[in-house]
Amino acid sequence: MDLQKLAIILRGALSPNPDERKAAEESLNQFQHTPQHLVRLLQIIVDGNCDMAVRQVASIHFKNFVARNWAPHDPSEHSKILPSDKDVVRQNILNFIAQVPQLLRVQLGECLKTIIHADYPEQWPALLHWVKLNLQDQQVFGALFVLRILARKYEFKSDEERTPIYHIVDETFPPLLNIFNGLVQIPNPSIEVADLIKLICKIFWSSIYLEIPKQLFDPNVFNAWMVLFLNILERPVPLEGQPIDPDVRKSWGWWKVKKWTVHILNRLYTRFGDLKLQNPDNKAFAQIFQKNYAGKILECHLNLLNVIRVGGYLPDRVINLILQYLSNSISKSNMYNLLQPRLDVVLFEIIFPLMCFNDTDQKLWDEDPHEYVRKGYDIIEDLYSPRTAAMDFVSELIRKRGKENLQKFILFIVEIFKRYDEAAPGYKPFRQKDGALLAIGALCDKLKQTEPYKSELERMLVQHVFLEFRSPVGHLRAKAAWVAGQYAHINFSDPNNFRNALHSVVAGMRDPELPVRIDSVFALRSFVEACKDLDEIRPILPQLLDEFFKLMNEVENEDLVFTLETIVDKFGEEMAPYALGLCQNLAAAFWKCLNTAEADDEGDDPGALAAVGCLRAISTILESVSSLPHLFVQIEPILLPIMRRMLTPDGQEVFEEVLEIVSYMTFFSPTISMDMWSLWPLMIEALADWAIDFFPNILVPLDNYVSRSSAHFLACKEPDYQQSLWHMISSIMGDKNLEDGDIEPAPKLIQVVFQNCRGQVDHWVEPYIRITVERLRRTEKPYLKCLLIEVVADALYYNASFTLSILQKLGVATDIFALWFQMLQQTKKSGVRVNFKREHDKKVCCLGLTSLLSLPTDQFPAEALERVFKATLELLVAYKEQLAEAEKEEEAEDNDDMDGLPTDDEDDDGDVSDKEMGIDDEDGDEADSTKLQQLAAQAKTFRSNDDEDYSDDDFSDDEELQSPIDEVDPFVFFVDTVKALQASDPLRFQILSSTLDFHYQALANGVAQHAEQRRVEIEKEKMEKASSSAEGAS
Repeated sequence: MDLQKLAIILRGALSPNPDERKAAEESLNQFQHTPQHLVRLLQIIVDGNCDMAVRQVASIHFKNFVARNWAPHDPSEHSKILPSDKDVVRQNILNFIAQVPQLLRVQLGECLKTIIHADYPEQWPALLHWVKLNLQDQQVFGALFVLRILARKYEFKSDEERTPIYHIVDETFPPLLNIFNGLVQIPNPSIEVADLIKLICKIFWSSIYLEIPKQLFDPNVFNAWMVLFLNILERPVPLEGQPIDPDVRKSWGWWKVKKWTVHILNRLYTRFGDLKLQNPDNKAFAQIFQKNYAGKILECHLNLLNVIRVGGYLPDRVINLILQYLSNSISKSNMYNLLQPRLDVVLFEIIFPLMCFNDTDQKLWDEDPHEYVRKGYDIIEDLYSPRTAAMDFVSELIRKRGKENLQKFILFIVEIFKRYDEAAPGYKPFRQKDGALLAIGALCDKLKQTEPYKSELERMLVQHVFLEFRSPVGHLRAKAAWVAGQYAHINFSDPNNFRNALHSVVAGMRDPELPVRIDSVFALRSFVEACKDLDEIRPILPQLLDEFFKLMNEVENEDLVFTLETIVDKFGEEMAPYALGLCQNLAAAFWKCLNTAEADDEGDDPGALAAVGCLRAISTILESVSSLPHLFVQIEPILLPIMRRMLTPDGQEVFEEVLEIVSYMTFFSPTISMDMWSLWPLMIEALADWAIDFFPNILVPLDNYVSRSSAHFLACKEPDYQQSLWHMISSIMGDKNLEDGDIEPAPKLIQVVFQNCRGQVDHWVEPYIRITVERLRRTEKPYLKCLLIEVVADALYYNASFTLSILQKLGVATDIFALWFQMLQQTKKSGVRVNFKREHDKKVCCLGLTSLLSLPTDQFPAEALERVFKATLELLVAYKEQLAEAEKEEEAEDNDDMDGLPTDDEDDDGDVSDKEMGIDDEDGDEADSTKLQQLAAQAKTFRSNDDEDYSDDDFSDDEELQSPIDEVDPFVFFVDTVKALQASDPLRFQILSSTLDFHYQALANGVAQHAEQRRVEIEKEKMEKASSSAEGAS
């Protein structure tokens, strides 16, 4: 396609006619992969004779195409751009970057960023030479623009990845310093000079962000740079040309230069200028910085701050950064000594006024209260806010230098309270009172633990804070609520003071001013947490919830949801009458937040955060009413549309929260409805497509479907859930690109099927055993090995004869059992088992191995029987010890909860000691090495490359999932199986008994005794359960 035709198509993409636009876009998509397409787009972008709108469309298309295709994300995928086209783009884009208008330069800059990140230095070694060359002639702006992008590539890189930046610095910093020096000396510099200095600052920032380049360790070189930065810091910003509009003014070139200079000096000070933080290599640099520059910078900063004291202008970000520098200076004695002579002026005439409500606040409060609320609760805003930096300075000053500053600061605040109280109604210093309240709130942690202030807090709150709940000024009502929330947890000597404050905060939720309502909700959370007598809140709970949802309809704020969660958590099952309404309102709020987030299309949008909060609150409600299954039937239709939509790729941001809701709905509902079953395919599809990281979360609802609705899982053929599960598990376990850790839920799901569908899935036993064995061959992680062996154990428990024949048919029976016994006998030097660490692991192995004991001689020879019998005995003993240890820990925790009071319950297992179980201190410390070597040789096909232990991190809360084997006692099962063997084949039993030495006979006797004890306990538990059920029914 020639240039003219391409320009016509690009113009079509601007057409107001949607059909023409669509046709143009289709043409662009059709031709985008043809040779030289990218080159022609670049030609149009740089053609000054071409219409600007067409050039802009071309630049956007060029940027998007480069971003998608220059370096494909998948390494196996070939680039769709010809190498020759890439060469042409690389050779030409640099020369045009400075020539095109700013509108187009932004797009080309993004392209250049993509290309540099992909190609430098390997495919584009000439780039640095071009930069160096052009720093020395007329193309300085273009060279600085490109060098900024190049340096930024390495800004966050560390160690070896950072190496190229050192070469870049060596080559470019000398000419860069000369350019900087020349620019600083220009009299009456233009705004273009500011743009060049700003680029130099940004290059310097990226180059020193993580580490100081060695070149700057030369004191002369570093000093040359510092002289220039200090010059920029000290010199006033030109008055001529400053915009009047404050939003435009802060982005004006010379103020940007000032901001970047302060930013750089802060970074050097906090990261490299602190002697305590440095490694030995940087210590000398830190000493030079502290001695020669830190104090000078402080002095410049204080002079700059003085500008706002006398009514001058400083951008918010510059104030914020300067105050950060001051805060970091408080803990350093030499810096604090320099600050001290001017501290009172800074504290009372600069810092405190910044904490007070101001004209900008009032304008925003009046004109856009929603934006006022958003800014007040936005963490990102806090990073740039002078007020937050002022609060941080006061907190740091009182924390580190409280002895000489706390009293005088509190006296200053008290004086403001006094002046406020004494002033006539129309002349009260409302804004100063607001700042004083903010200071009191910010210092709450210090005041709550420091006498004499600690004893006076309640009186101070009653006299100076709670009175403002009725203030005619909205921002004071809001601040009173916020401060009350900060102090809600103190011990009130008069409960009426707490009660009155609580009711005032609740009343604040109905205030005519939105910010007051929001701050009241925020404060309410603290009051609910601190409330010792819920009867204070119980009577007003319905109206409280009504006010909540009115607010949620009005504003999207995750703090609203946090407070609601706190209330639900506190009242638990008492929320049952409101659960349906709460879920309805939260679902409506979720859809509203979601729509806002989608419309704004911004990741940090408060709507997106609030949407997550809504889902989390729904989970909290479902958990609180988990003992009332009938409610889940009513709630399901409300939540179903959310679950259906958010289990698709649309819900990736909230997938974990939605899966938690699905887990609750499938576990606590009386039955799993057909509507809930309709979610199964969505989860399976997500897992196959993009959600492998959420596999542990998806495991929980899938387990619930199979375990709680086994009949439907087995009977339904449209869709075929058994086939669907098999396809998913076999795909994941067969995927060689997945790490061992990624597939751990897969064998757990196979176990769920075998345990819950015993005797009903014979046709799946062989396929599942086959993929388990295949995965075991290449498994390295010990925990996954254990899980795969447990699949075999569960299959043996499902049907021992059938499973053994399958293992023999596959030719792996000997190897599997050799590996299993090897893993069972592996111990640390302390005697602790390396594998099958959890109670559940040991129990599954016990049931699987015990199931083999009932097999006839022709299937299971005597020597195999003896080995399995002994291994099972040892495992049962280990299992009992683990249960006893867990019970002991639980009792200790209970005792802690009861402040150390002894309990009446004695350990029921106490009469069967370790000695009676046949354990000797010397036994089991390490397995017999010869036997281990033999087993290892047999199991070489399955052997892993490493025998490292799996840690507790390898398993998670899904271990608490319920299972049919929970009802099976392995001791009773073992003893009953052995008794059945004795009855059915006395000779086989006699031969087995004769092989047992004293140690194993003692173990067997101990297990038998414990099994009888467990029978009595189980019967007692059944009777107690039946009795409590009968009481409940009556």
